[in-house]
Amino acid sequence: MDKIWLIIKREYLTRVKKKSFIIMTLLGPFLMALAIALITYLGMSDSGPQNILVVDDMAPVFDRLEDGSNYKFDYSDMDLADAKKLFSESEYTAILWIPEIMDGERSSRPFLYFKEQPSGRVIRSVEGKIEKVIEEMKMAKYGIAKSDYDKVRTNLTIATYKFTDEGEEEEVRTEKTLVGFGFGLLIFFFIMMYGIQVMRGVVEEKTNRIIEVIISSVKPFQLMMGKILGIAMVGLTQFILWVILMFTFVSVTQTVLMSQKDEAMLNQMEQVQTVQQMQSGEIAGADDFNPFDLTDPDNLINRINWPFMIGLFIFYFIGGYLLYAALFAAIGAAVDNETDTQQFLFPVMIPLYIAYMLSSLMIENPESPASFWGSIIPFTSPIVMLVRASMGIDSAEYWQLALSVILLIAGFIGTTWIAAKIYRVGILMYGKKVSYKELWKWIRFH
Repeated sequence: MDKIWLIIKREYLTRVKKKSFIIMTLLGPFLMALAIALITYLGMSDSGPQNILVVDDMAPVFDRLEDGSNYKFDYSDMDLADAKKLFSESEYTAILWIPEIMDGERSSRPFLYFKEQPSGRVIRSVEGKIEKVIEEMKMAKYGIAKSDYDKVRTNLTIATYKFTDEGEEEEVRTEKTLVGFGFGLLIFFFIMMYGIQVMRGVVEEKTNRIIEVIISSVKPFQLMMGKILGIAMVGLTQFILWVILMFTFVSVTQTVLMSQKDEAMLNQMEQVQTVQQMQSGEIAGADDFNPFDLTDPDNLINRINWPFMIGLFIFYFIGGYLLYAALFAAIGAAVDNETDTQQFLFPVMIPLYIAYMLSSLMIENPESPASFWGSIIPFTSPIVMLVRASMGIDSAEYWQLALSVILLIAGFIGTTWIAAKIYRVGILMYGKKVSYKELWKWIRFH
């Protein structure tokens, strides 16, 4: 055990003292936040103002479309064929053709021809304005007053509650799965990042023949476990520091925003609400809920059982990492250079990608059979179970959580045993291309 501890200490201190580790630890949370903000901004912003030519076959029905913040309508009495002829040389960025939208009981749909595709937000906004005109047209046709229409129109949403075996009612909100999905995504990236570090470390020591000197002092199994656990401690250290930095950053930001009541933030929230109202065609009532107010008990942050989720995250983070890191170490020991790892990496990484895809699907259907099996199988449970747990696990389902924990521990022990077999033979094997058949021989070797 003393030798394993010495290897753990060496692996840990060697990595945490590197400038790259210190820089990424300090800048990592801010770079991730900046990347997310940049992607969101670029995804929502348009390439430029949209100048839309309206070809209305029902003119002048749609001549009262209101311009948007990033687009404006120009009206013409030409037909679609003429508009298309001049389109490429004109200053217009799009043609909105409105055919006979309502001809008796028949319905059609408008068409948008563009040079550069507008954002989804612009398209939805234009749709909302057209729908508004059509609604007014139908109300006039059937003699319905606007005030009467507003009274009878209802926007219905179903509140879902789970009835537990104890007779308790628990409200189900699928947005809570986003927290579990975020935790699962962290585990996905940490396993990939630090598991590959284990593999590269083994390949590097093997290539430099340093391993021959080390093996003379310790057993191959001790070396493998020391390397795996040492790098695991590096990952946990970085994660804990990231949590502290992000919590500090969020707390400071929240204090500043709440004290100053940032007008830009409030305006943005109003714009989002306006777009949603436009989509639904409903003028919503007053709503005092502020998603940025962490003191609100209905806030998503306050509806998560954080001690339970963080405890599960730490366990599945460690368990998932140890399971995969053993396989990565075996791959590193089986090859002579990093290029040869590709044929063995793909089968190991497939379950991780499957778990990621399952987690995305579970946001819509958290209790599907795929979510059950994904949360039980050790190769996918570190990611999938966190999504299930974020929704809340009924007491009748505790056995599933216990089974998932037991199978993950058993999976780690099993993969470590297999990896140790491969590691023991492969660590001193040079100049030979290894196949799956060869690996099977090493595993069976006593």
